Amino acid sequence: MDKTMNNKMRTDVAVESLTGGDAVVESLKRWDVDTVFGLPGVQLDQLFDALHRRGNGIRVIHTRHEQGAAYMALGAAASTGKPAVFAVVPGPGVLNAGAALSTAYACGARVLCVTSTVATAQIGRGNGALHEIPDQTGYLRGLTKWYGRATSAAEVPAVMDEAFRQLMSGRPRPVAVEVPPDVLAQRAVFAPQVRPAVPARPLVDASAVESAASLLMAAKKPMILVGSGARHAGPDLTRLAERLQAPVVSRTQGRGIVPDTSDYSWSAAMANDQWADVDVVLALGTRMTQLREWGTDKDLSVIRVDIDYPEIVRSGPPRLGIVADAADFTAELLALVEARGFQAVDRREELRRVRTDFAATLTQTIQPQTDYLRAIRAVLPDDGILVDEMTQVGFVARYAFPVTHPHGFISSSYQGTLGYGFATAIGVQAANPDRRVVAISGDGGFLFTMPELSVLAQQQIPLTTVVFADGHFGNVRRIQERSYGERFIASELHNPDFVQLAQSFGIRGLRAEGPAGLQDALATAFAGDGPTLIEVPVRIEDMASPWQFVHGRKVR
Repeated sequence: MDKTMNNKMRTDVAVESLTGGDAVVESLKRWDVDTVFGLPGVQLDQLFDALHRRGNGIRVIHTRHEQGAAYMALGAAASTGKPAVFAVVPGPGVLNAGAALSTAYACGARVLCVTSTVATAQIGRGNGALHEIPDQTGYLRGLTKWYGRATSAAEVPAVMDEAFRQLMSGRPRPVAVEVPPDVLAQRAVFAPQVRPAVPARPLVDASAVESAASLLMAAKKPMILVGSGARHAGPDLTRLAERLQAPVVSRTQGRGIVPDTSDYSWSAAMANDQWADVDVVLALGTRMTQLREWGTDKDLSVIRVDIDYPEIVRSGPPRLGIVADAADFTAELLALVEARGFQAVDRREELRRVRTDFAATLTQTIQPQTDYLRAIRAVLPDDGILVDEMTQVGFVARYAFPVTHPHGFISSSYQGTLGYGFATAIGVQAANPDRRVVAISGDGGFLFTMPELSVLAQQQIPLTTVVFADGHFGNVRRIQERSYGERFIASELHNPDFVQLAQSFGIRGLRAEGPAGLQDALATAFAGDGPTLIEVPVRIEDMASPWQFVHGRKVR
């Protein structure tokens, strides 16, 4: 090609002078981000101005606290499986968002934290610049899968693209990007950017599928354990369970992958007493904490499938460890089992009996929480979403609330993050405007992010929030009562009138007495538009302990 033609081609390329803030916004648009949760501040002025000037199609939901912004992004990501973005200032802003980042890490949620730093010339000098903290980079690295910093406006697209590539490949976990304020203001000339391809998922090893199929088809009582890594495997997983006559078990993150309307769907609490008889277990995209609780022995063969190799060996080497995407592996395994015409001996009556007996046990022992959850399920549509909390009804929801689709139950996984639920549910509802979302909180956890009632009112996000008010940090009080001779300290709460509190924000406030009253209040909330808060007065003394079913016990 001659020089004249080469010069002509270069002048035909549309280039544009953009600020670093503009480049961040264009990157978000390139990756189809439609919402940014955030709280503006001086180091992010250029970014928020760019969102105003260039953010067509991006909704900005500004919160009353940085933890609210980060939790809302967690809710949006956890309920859709897609990336969700929040933006907060450095230093105190990033620290305030830390609990949500750690929860996103535990839940495997695709959350992108966009933040800033002190001015580039001040980084690492310890001069006490505004919002400076020691080693913010190290802090972010400890809470995320990947961290990146743009040191010039020209670097912004590549850093942002790598952030999304990390979000969309391998094991989902949060990532973070720092863009210093002077870089957000700096200008550079950009050609049109093309979204790079996401790395392909690893190929499934055919010999590993053969080995897994042989073990499972020879099993007398197989079991399948699932976590969040198998959420997209549902239809094939249901068919595989039917072929193997194996129950599909999850504690929190895998609830609903096989709908709880199926005989093959068990909560982990249902499976505890059955574990001693299991001879082969297939673990798909799960941390498999049950192994530590239920125990193992020489008679149990463990097959672990995970896209993250360190997870496969974390609890000790399995009989068969396979690095693969759970859905890809399930599809290959199902195809092989069907091609061989295999159908295990029918166990449906046995599996159904376990479910029926467990439901009866809950009705007799875990009250009134079980009845409250049944009241919610009676009104919440099948495609609705329940967001739990670290509260008495929330603990029971982990094993007693029927979940009908893979994103139908949002929990904080092993972080057990008190106070995460309300703000997270706002993000869930914002990302799922056509679905009904119910958040359940205790009075203790709700007040962690209560000011975000302002966001509900301002944005008219139609979330329904149920606050079970017992006037205590209920679990703390229960422990002090049973283990510390009723030496109660720092567990009693002074509460507002939650109905009046909601109404003061311009939000519908209702009070419900008992499960039947809650069911009626939910029906009223769902019949109207806009957000609703329902206060349910309860007594911690009347709540059965949920803990006998939350964690398993060693049975082999």
